[in-house]
Amino acid sequence: MALLVNIGHDGWYRDTELADELRRIMPTVDIRTLANPGDLTEVTVLAVSKLDPDLPARLPNLALVQKLGAGVETIVAHPAIAPHVQVARLKPLEPAREIAEYCLAYVLQGQRNIAAHAASQARTAWEPLAPKQSHKTRVGVLGLGHIGGLTAALMRDLGFEVHGWSRSPKQIEGVRCHHGAEALEPMLNLCDYICAILPSTTETRGLINAQTLAAMKPGATFINAGRGDLVDETALIAALDQGRPGHAVLDVLCTEPLPAQDPLWQHPNVTITPHVSGWHLGNALEDVMENYRRLTAGEPLLHAVDRKRGY
Repeated sequence: MALLVNIGHDGWYRDTELADELRRIMPTVDIRTLANPGDLTEVTVLAVSKLDPDLPARLPNLALVQKLGAGVETIVAHPAIAPHVQVARLKPLEPAREIAEYCLAYVLQGQRNIAAHAASQARTAWEPLAPKQSHKTRVGVLGLGHIGGLTAALMRDLGFEVHGWSRSPKQIEGVRCHHGAEALEPMLNLCDYICAILPSTTETRGLINAQTLAAMKPGATFINAGRGDLVDETALIAALDQGRPGHAVLDVLCTEPLPAQDPLWQHPNVTITPHVSGWHLGNALEDVMENYRRLTAGEPLLHAVDRKRGY
């Protein structure tokens, strides 16, 4: 048995770097990269961030695809992965905290009028503006799973009035939880900031569209740190032109990297970051190796994915 590391894209860990970290956790495990893969028939576990379309066919004894993150939509639907192959994701605390902090950073930017003060400085104008009060500000969180729940709790603990939305009922102390399709638009209309932290599923793709954007509060800030395909980007541009919402912060896009000619780059009411809201895996690498051990021992996996449901 061997574990093959293949990140699948640039701009994050390098394969060799991640393989070295995994070897430090379990030095007796045969851990390889495509730079020196050996006999690929010996590979039973593939650790990936973005799955190469041609790779599964080269691994005839693959038993587990371990996603190095939470989103598994491209893996569960991959036509080359045999039905018996298991899929697992990670639920690490460190990047969840980082995503919550990312959302908070842009909420605080709005609360403290950072962009307005920067514009005043550029004009050499002394223009005091009152900061907004947290207890009078409503922050909405779309998705109340591992990451969304942490984000909602962080906002709550800083004194914001927090509303959360999910498909099924959830309870989080101090958070006003809403659920179901009929509750989404009324909640959007309440909130000054909307933090989207939803997975990509058949139910969430295109959820932020012309209709739901029109339901947002005029001047609100929409922050997407979940999945790019949550948003109809053409509808978003049209909605921003109407001021509903007033600004969009996008860490995830439908196409990544975002093409240079895409109008989102130049829109005055859009902030783009290159998928950096959650970066470090922290102790989640221990879960990768634990799943290798569990697979070998025939035990249930950590954070196993239901491939039919997509999460």
